[in-house]
Amino acid sequence: MKPEEFKALQNPIKEKYRSDPATALVTLRASGRLGEGVTCKVDTGKAMIEAGLHPASGGSGLSACSGDMLLESLVGCAGVTLSAVATALGIPVRDATISAEGDLDFRGTLGVAKDARVGFKNIRLRFDVDSDANQEQLATLLRLTERYCVVYQTLRQPAEFKVEMRSNMGTIVD
Repeated sequence: MKPEEFKALQNPIKEKYRSDPATALVTLRASGRLGEGVTCKVDTGKAMIEAGLHPASGGSGLSACSGDMLLESLVGCAGVTLSAVATALGIPVRDATISAEGDLDFRGTLGVAKDARVGFKNIRLRFDVDSDANQEQLATLLRLTERYCVVYQTLRQPAEFKVEMRSNMGTIVD
């Protein structure tokens, strides 16, 4: 897609959001239902994914690990954002590979060591880009990709959470 085509696609949307900011507020949703064994079937809107335990915590390896899914979500969002920014700015990118790695200490999630963190200790996101762009253009591309990638920004600056559990016995809010 050419920059002018991309801008023609997004400009009316941007103008709408400028003139009526409330229309830019969108609630995204995800849902799932407990499955067989220790799994949860997640409805992605495109297909059902069965999430389960990672083999390092007793899983069979046949179900998707939610940690892997988080990294996959980061890669997907970062890749789409990189492509959108490159297109909008006319930065030539022939190809790019996006990868993410994260380090987990499973002692935390298994309750083996109270001092072990539950969750990723480190996440590394890498872009391998095939481009004739100069260093300044690539630095801008990286900076703006980080700035506008929803998943990256949510991981860097966590959202406020409200957690509640509803049951036939009532509601518990944490």
